[in-house]
Amino acid sequence: MRPLIYVCLFVVFYINLTGQTSDTTTFTLDEVLVTAYRHKPLQRTPLNTVSLKMDSLSQQGNFNVTDAIAKTPGVTMLSTGVAISKPVIRGLFGNRVLCLLSGLKFDNQQWQEEHGLGLSDIGLSKVEIIKGPLSVLYGSEATGGVINLIGETGPLPGQRRGDVAFKLNSNTLGGMLQGGYQVHNGKQWFGIRAAIENNADYSDGNNQRVLNSRFDGYYVNAAFGFTKKNWISTNRLSSSFNRFGFIFNDAYEFIEPDNRWSRSLSTNPDHLVLLNILSSENKFIQKDESILHLDLGIQSNERMENEGGGAISLNMHLLTFQYLLKWEKEVNQKTKVILSNLGSIEKNNNYGSRKIVPDAWLQESNLSVNVEYDITDKLVFENGVGIGEKWIKTLATPMVNDEGKEAGPFSKFSPYFNVLSGMSYFPSRPFNIKFNVATGVRIPNLAELSSDGLHEGIFTYEIGDKDLKNEQNLCFNFHAAYTGEFLEVWASAFYNYFTHYVYLAPMPEEWFGFPIYRYKQQDARQYGAEAGITIKPVKALAIGAAWSGMNSKTADGNYTPFTPPHKITPKISYHIAAEKLPKLAVWTEFDFNFKQNHVAPDEIATPAYHLWNAGISANFNLGKNKTEISLTGNNLLNEAYYDHLSRFKYFGLLNIGRNITLQTKIKF
Repeated sequence: MRPLIYVCLFVVFYINLTGQTSDTTTFTLDEVLVTAYRHKPLQRTPLNTVSLKMDSLSQQGNFNVTDAIAKTPGVTMLSTGVAISKPVIRGLFGNRVLCLLSGLKFDNQQWQEEHGLGLSDIGLSKVEIIKGPLSVLYGSEATGGVINLIGETGPLPGQRRGDVAFKLNSNTLGGMLQGGYQVHNGKQWFGIRAAIENNADYSDGNNQRVLNSRFDGYYVNAAFGFTKKNWISTNRLSSSFNRFGFIFNDAYEFIEPDNRWSRSLSTNPDHLVLLNILSSENKFIQKDESILHLDLGIQSNERMENEGGGAISLNMHLLTFQYLLKWEKEVNQKTKVILSNLGSIEKNNNYGSRKIVPDAWLQESNLSVNVEYDITDKLVFENGVGIGEKWIKTLATPMVNDEGKEAGPFSKFSPYFNVLSGMSYFPSRPFNIKFNVATGVRIPNLAELSSDGLHEGIFTYEIGDKDLKNEQNLCFNFHAAYTGEFLEVWASAFYNYFTHYVYLAPMPEEWFGFPIYRYKQQDARQYGAEAGITIKPVKALAIGAAWSGMNSKTADGNYTPFTPPHKITPKISYHIAAEKLPKLAVWTEFDFNFKQNHVAPDEIATPAYHLWNAGISANFNLGKNKTEISLTGNNLLNEAYYDHLSRFKYFGLLNIGRNITLQTKIKF
C-alpha cells in the first residue's frame, strides 16, 4: 500500500504544479452514435442507451468485458469467480439479455448459470448497452436489453498503425500480452490482433486462496474491409480458446492444493470453450439515398467440461448460421423508415459421455418495420412493430430424452408479436426527456424445455417442460437528464411486467438423494430506477455519484433469484494535460453495496459491503511512439465480502481481495 500512496501524492503535487487541464479519458460515456439500433445521436432515440469506449487495457482493472460494463448503473454481472461471468441488466441475465457481435446475435450456450458469456474485450472499440426490450428488431431473447460489442475500425487511407501491450494483476500474479497491426492502402484495409492471458488462483479479502479459480486464454482476430463505389464492407474472423477452472459442491473434497502460483488446468475440473466466428457487415448506398445493410455470420462454439483427471465428459457443439437484412429510407426531412429481417439456423450436437440438453435443430425468423418522425427539432417519435417465429426440434439423445424420461423428442413452433413506441423531447437545450413502452419475447431454451437429468455442477436433478409457453414482457421506461457545463443530472425509472415468466422451482421429491427441480411459469413484476449526478467546479475536476436499485417478484410473492442489491457509487476524477508534460488522470471511487435479504427460495442472503477503488494513468510520447501506462487498485482495503450475484457464495467462497493492475501500451 505504501508505494501506491507515494504515487498518489506525486500525482496530487503534479496537478497543483501544472494547473492546465483536459477532459479526455480512455473509458468514458460516449454519446455520439447508436450502431446497434441506427446511426443517430443518443439523445434523439427514445431508448435508454449507454455507449462506452472500450479497450482491453482499460483503466478500470477489469478481467473481461462483462466486468467492464458492470460499472454502468443498472448493469451488474453474475459470476463464478473472476473469469466466468455474464452480464445482468436490471436483474435479467442469460437468454433474457441479447448480445450482438459484428451486428449479429451471439449464442454461447449461456443459458446455465455457471456458463459465462465467453467473450473477450480483445479487439473491441466500443460497447453499447440498451436497457429494456428490443425484440421488435432482434426477435426473441432481447427482453431485458441488448449489449452490442463493436470491433476496432480500420485506419484512415494511407495510414499504418500498430501496438504492443501488457497487463499484470497482482492478486492472480498473471495478466495479458497482446499486439495488433492495421494498414490501409487506399482501397482496402487489413488488421490482425493476437493475445494470450494467464492467471493463477485468486485470493479473497482474508488472504485465503480460492483453489482452482485460475484461467487462461488465447485469441486471434483478423479483419478486412474495403469500399467499392456504393459498397462498404467489413469482414472479421475471430478465434479464441479459453480454459476456466471451476468449483462445484464437493470439489474441495478431491482437489488437492498444488503450488500457489500453479496454472495447471489439466488435472482439476475446468471448462474449455473453443469459439470461431466469421462475419461480414455490408452497407450498400442506393441511388435514392436509401441504405441497405446485409450482415452475414457463422459461429462455431464448442463447450467442454473436464470434471477432474483430464477426461472430457461434457462436449457440446453449437453451430449457428444467421443473417440480418435492414433497409433505411428517409421518406422526407421529418420521416425515416426502417425495414428489417433477421434469420438464423442452429444445430446443437452432444459428443461427450455426459449430456444435459438433447441434440436439436433451432430456426428463427423476424420481420419488423420502424418509423421515426421528427415532429419538431425538440420532439421525436418512434413506433415499431415486429412479427416472428422460432422452431425447435429435439432429436433422440441418450441419457436426456430416451425411454423412461418424461419428455421424448418433440417439435415446437412458437410465433410471436412485438411493438415499440417512444418519444424523445427537448424542452430546452440542456434538458432531455425520454419515454418508451415496448414488448419483449423469449422462447424457453433447450434446458427449460427438455432437460431431464442430474445437473452435476450444483447437484440438482432438473426436469424441463416441453409445453412451456412463450415468456413475454411489457416494459415502461422513463429517462430525464440535464446536461450543463458545470452540472449533469439524470434519472431513469422502469416497470417490467412478465407473463409466463420461467423459473426453476424445488419439488418435494428426490432422485437417489438429489433434490428435484422443475421448470415452472407464472407472472412476474419488476420495477426500479437509476440516477446520477456529476458536478464540475472546474473543467478538469468531476465529482459525482450514481445510485441503482430494483425489486423483482413472481406472482406468488417470492423474489426472483440474483436480484442486484441497491448500490451507491461516489466518484472523483481529475484530468490534466500540460503542454510539455504527460497527460495525467487520477480517479477514486467507493462502491457501497447494501445488504440483500430479498431472496428467492433456497437462495442465500448477503450482507452489505463497500469497496474502495482508485487509479492513475499517463499518456506521453516515447520517442516517436505514443505510450499509455496506468496503475489501478480495486478493493484497496482488502474487504472480505460476498457479492450477491456471485455463485461462489453457495460454496462459502468470498470474492476477490485487493488487486493492483499495471498496464502499458505502446502505439507505433
